[in-house]
Amino acid sequence: MTLFEAIVIAVVEGITEFLPVSSTGHMIITSSFLGIDESAFTKLFEVAIQLGAILAVVLVYWRKFFQFTHWQFYAKLAVGVLPALLFGFLFNDAIDAMLSSQLIVAASLLIGGIVLLFIDRLFQQPVAAPRPDLLAAETMPSELIEADQHLTYKKSLIIGFWQVLAMVPGVSRSAASIIGGMQQRLTRNFAAEFSFFLAVPTMAAATLYSVFLKKWDVAGGVKQKGYELIMATPENSKAFLVGNVVAFVVALIAIKFFIAVLKRYGFRFFGIYRIVLGIILLALIAMGKL
Repeated sequence: MTLFEAIVIAVVEGITEFLPVSSTGHMIITSSFLGIDESAFTKLFEVAIQLGAILAVVLVYWRKFFQFTHWQFYAKLAVGVLPALLFGFLFNDAIDAMLSSQLIVAASLLIGGIVLLFIDRLFQQPVAAPRPDLLAAETMPSELIEADQHLTYKKSLIIGFWQVLAMVPGVSRSAASIIGGMQQRLTRNFAAEFSFFLAVPTMAAATLYSVFLKKWDVAGGVKQKGYELIMATPENSKAFLVGNVVAFVVALIAIKFFIAVLKRYGFRFFGIYRIVLGIILLALIAMGKL
């Protein structure tokens, strides 16, 4: 992987990580179009690049993440991330196998897009919507979390199980958790922002596992841990560092863009995009172009 390729993948990650369009699916597609080799480092990079996006969320919502007096917030996040940790550990090999399937990505994008077209109609009556004055642009999402008395531990766990669906490439972690939140009668803005919060422990766990615990298959049957791959060559180290910085900056912009679009248009825009992209990819696969 060259530095240019790393930057392109990082831009794709930063733009798509928090949009309901599947960052993993877009990175797989981008890698295929660019002809990036499917080396162990490339696969590691596509997971570890999430570190930059994680830091972007923490920066945007720093007031909430460092409000240690509200321990219930952290407890709900811990409950919500449990299903992803469990299923990720049990089905790690199967998940890795699916990552190489462009057909699964295309089908998931198409099906998920259809769901997003109708999600606002399906969930029109939330149990309790946050007060209008709390929806101002300058209001921190922490206030939204605390304003809704109906975000119970049970609902956090159920949203966590919805998030597990995103282990199928192309589904989108953001889309799955937002749909789960709305299915649990949260407003779409509230569900989206809780999805951001839930992303931090989920993605942090995946990144830490891939870098420090998982052994990656290198040429010749040799296995190396992620940090060994990163430090194996100066090129790998530079790609990892620059990629995460780029993903961080782009994700900052994407988060604000998503909230603005969501408040004005809902999910329809993203649903149409997914359907169009899914159809194009299926056509390219059928013609042997992808």
